[in-house]
Amino acid sequence: MIDYQLDKPHSILRVRPESSLDKSDFAELAKVVDPEIEAGGALAGLIIDAPHFPGWDSFGALVTHMKFVRDHHKHVKKIAVVTDSHLGDFAEHLGSHFIAADIRHFPAGQIEQAQNWIIGDE
Repeated sequence: MIDYQLDKPHSILRVRPESSLDKSDFAELAKVVDPEIEAGGALAGLIIDAPHFPGWDSFGALVTHMKFVRDHHKHVKKIAVVTDSHLGDFAEHLGSHFIAADIRHFPAGQIEQAQNWIIGDE
């Protein structure tokens, strides 16, 4: 399950994985993200708030996640990965080769710093 909040004034989607991700999580996110992208052309940013990444509940969920990233990464300008997991370093370094967005890792709890980076106040 993914908890999410869309900050429309700043065009920032904040997601927080609460438990193992499943296919329906990405369908739900698409319902929120796609209209925002259609209206504005892109999201200013995505904040992934995952102190500890819970993984996926199935291989199908992993594949659905990869398809979601493939279909949306060109429409997100910046991605902040807020975590103490090694996933953050991995995402920042490897993701930059495959993802169109700028990616930056922040330690867990630094949501405000991540948001400031996305909106350009840092």
